[in-house]
Amino acid sequence: MEIQSKQQLNKKMPVPRERGRLSRRLGNIVLYSVLGIIAALQIYPLIWLFFFSLKGDAEIFSNSPFALPESPKWENYVTVWSQGNIDLYFFNSILVTVSAVVLTVLLASFVTFAITRMQWKLNKLVLGLFMVGIMIPVHSTLIPLFQFFMKIHLIDHPLAIILTYTAFNLPLTIMILLGFYYTLPREVEEAAVMDGCSVHRIFFQITLPMTTPVLSTTVIINMIYNWNEFVFVNTFISSDSYKTLTVGIQNFIGQYATDWGAIGATLMISIIPILIMFFFLSNRIVEGIAAGSVKG
Repeated sequence: MEIQSKQQLNKKMPVPRERGRLSRRLGNIVLYSVLGIIAALQIYPLIWLFFFSLKGDAEIFSNSPFALPESPKWENYVTVWSQGNIDLYFFNSILVTVSAVVLTVLLASFVTFAITRMQWKLNKLVLGLFMVGIMIPVHSTLIPLFQFFMKIHLIDHPLAIILTYTAFNLPLTIMILLGFYYTLPREVEEAAVMDGCSVHRIFFQITLPMTTPVLSTTVIINMIYNWNEFVFVNTFISSDSYKTLTVGIQNFIGQYATDWGAIGATLMISIIPILIMFFFLSNRIVEGIAAGSVKG
């Protein structure tokens, strides 16, 4: 009788494990549903822009903006690449972006290594000056920079854009690197010192390779800013041979007519490098953010 009563009680009582599994399943369903909606909202503008780039002006204004192209105009891409100088602007964007990113990441790594690994009197002061740079509105320096580059004859030269991007991206890049550098073990570097390695060799062969995850994060952040920046290029560059994609789009905006299909094709071309970089560096970016957020 006692055994039967215990079995009946066990049948009536809910099993905690089953409840836990059910709640986890429901939680995962809700989580993935929300993430799916967010992903769809993020991806849809890209899909819409792609279809927009395959339409003509008449179709853009006559049909619904959400309608699919009736007859895709792939010639929009051929036109902007061959007749709109987009190939030249694309090369200029790559040149300026890559140069500024490499210079920014390299200088920021030098500064962060010196601040976290070397003992010198002005250590904290230099770090404070770089952090102040984050609080300065970027475009408030437009006129002083224009006057400065005018005096040193760098107006209408790509170097003016590269130096400007490097200067304004340095503080944020250093701040991201600092959190990661504090987590790096010093034992490896101390062992290298005992083996007779120089400071330069320690930095390039030991410390810099260990910071690859966070460097990927800083690379993509700097690349997005440099690639999409408009105001500095529009102010400092006047020659058509030095313009980047963001400024070159204006070629399709006329006084009396605007080629909207060509603008859509140009925007689509300008997005592709960012998507490719993010696709290859996405895992590294997550690792860098997670590691850089912990300060040891």
